[in-house]
Amino acid sequence: MTPLAFLFLLVATVAIWALPRHLAAVPLLAGACYMTLGQGIEVAGLNFPIIRLLLLAGVIRVLVRGERPAGGLIGMDKLFLAWATWAVVASAFHENPAATLQFHLGMVYNALCIYFLIRCFCQSEEEIFGLIRMTAWVLVPVAAEMVYEQVSQHNLFSMFGAVPEEPAIRNGRIRSQGPFAHAILAGTVGAVCIPLMIGLWRRYPISARVGLGACGIMVLASASSGPLMSVIFSLFALVLWRWRHWTREMRIAAVAGYVLLELVMKAPAYYLIARIDLTGSSASYHRSALIDAAIKHLKEWWWAGTDYTRHWLPYGVPWSEDHVDITNHYLGQGVKGGLLLMGLFIGVIWCGFRYAGVVMQAWRGVDSEREFFVWAIGAALFAHAASCVSVAYFDQSILFLYLTLGLLATLRVTTALLPQAVPIEDTAPVPHPVQAPIPQPAGMDLQGRELPPGSSSEPHPA
Repeated sequence: MTPLAFLFLLVATVAIWALPRHLAAVPLLAGACYMTLGQGIEVAGLNFPIIRLLLLAGVIRVLVRGERPAGGLIGMDKLFLAWATWAVVASAFHENPAATLQFHLGMVYNALCIYFLIRCFCQSEEEIFGLIRMTAWVLVPVAAEMVYEQVSQHNLFSMFGAVPEEPAIRNGRIRSQGPFAHAILAGTVGAVCIPLMIGLWRRYPISARVGLGACGIMVLASASSGPLMSVIFSLFALVLWRWRHWTREMRIAAVAGYVLLELVMKAPAYYLIARIDLTGSSASYHRSALIDAAIKHLKEWWWAGTDYTRHWLPYGVPWSEDHVDITNHYLGQGVKGGLLLMGLFIGVIWCGFRYAGVVMQAWRGVDSEREFFVWAIGAALFAHAASCVSVAYFDQSILFLYLTLGLLATLRVTTALLPQAVPIEDTAPVPHPVQAPIPQPAGMDLQGRELPPGSSSEPHPA
C-alpha cells in the first residue's frame, strides 16, 4: 500500500467513525471512486482492498454504536441473506471447494456489507436525497480524470495499481476507465447514476446539473456501447413516467413482444443484442453467443455452477485457461452458484422493483414530486438490470447496484411508517397516506429550491 493510499484509508476510516450517521456512507462512495483494487492488504490469503477495509470500518461503527436498519429485516433483506447463504453452500460442489469458498466469501462480504450499511446509514427520505446529492459531487473528480485520460492518454489512478497507465484504444477511440477495472464499468457507473441525478432536479437543481454533467462525461469518455445503451434504457424508463399507471400492462406487453419475436425470428430473440453497436467497436455478438452457449450447456452449471466454460465458445481470454469472458452478470451468478443463485439474485432485483411500485402508489395523487423521485430510483435499477445483460460487475462498481437496492428498501420502510400505510410485506394496493409536513432542509429556499453556497433562506429584516 502506497503512503498516499494509506493516508486516504486513514482519513476515510476516521470519517466513517466520526461523521453523523446520514453522512457515513460518503467515505464508502469515495473509496469506490478514488481508489483502485490495487491498494489493500492480504490477511491469511484473503485479499482486502481499500474498499473492503472501509466496509469493515463501517461494520465496526454500526456494531459499536448499535445502529440497525430501519424497520428491521424486510423481504429484500431476507432474499439477500438467502442469496449469500447459497453462494457459500454452493462452493462445496466445485472442484476446489476451499478456493471457491474464499472467492464466494469475498463476493458475499461485499454485497452484504454495502447493502446493509446503506440500510443502516440512510433511514429516511431526506437522507436518501442527501446521499444522492453527495454522489453527484463525488463523481465530479472521476469525470475530470477521465477527461484527462482523453487528453494525455495517461490514467492518473495507475499510481495505485490494478489499472493500466495508458488507456485502451479501440478503432482510434480512447477508452477512459478512471479507477475502475474496465472502461465499460466506468461508463456504466455514470449511466446508471443519470436517473438518480434527474430525480434530484426539482429539489436540488444545482447538484442535479453537476451530477448529470459528470455522469455524461463518464459515459462518453468510456467510448463503449454498453454504457450508451444503459443511458438509453435509463431515459426510456424515465420517459415512461407519463404512463406510470400502465406499468402492469407494459410488463405484459414486453413479455408478449419477446415471445412474438421468438416466433417470427429465425435466430433466438436474444440475438438482437448482436445488432447493437453504437461505437463501431462493440463485442455485442459475443454477448448473444454467450447466452446461447450457456443455454446449450445448461446441464453443466444448473445445479451449483461450473469451474470450466472454455469449451462454450471457440475463443477464450488471456487471463484464464478455464473460462470464456462471462460478460453477463446473470450468467456470472449461474456459473458461480447455478440456477438457484441466479434466481435469488434476480429475485432481489425484482423485489426492488416491487418496492418502487408500492412506494409510488403510496404517494400517487398526494405528492407527485416524491412519486417521481421514487420512479427515478426505479429507473436507475432498471438501468442496472439492463446493464447486467452485457456486463459483469467484477470491481468496486458493484457498490452502485447495492446502493440503489438499499435506497429502495429504505423507501419501502419509511412509506410503511406513514399514516394509513400497509405493512411492509403486504403486496395489496396502498391507500393514499396523509401528507406530513416536510421540514425544510438546509441550503434550500422556502419553495424547496437549492440555494447557491453561502445563501440563506431566512427573510431579511425590514
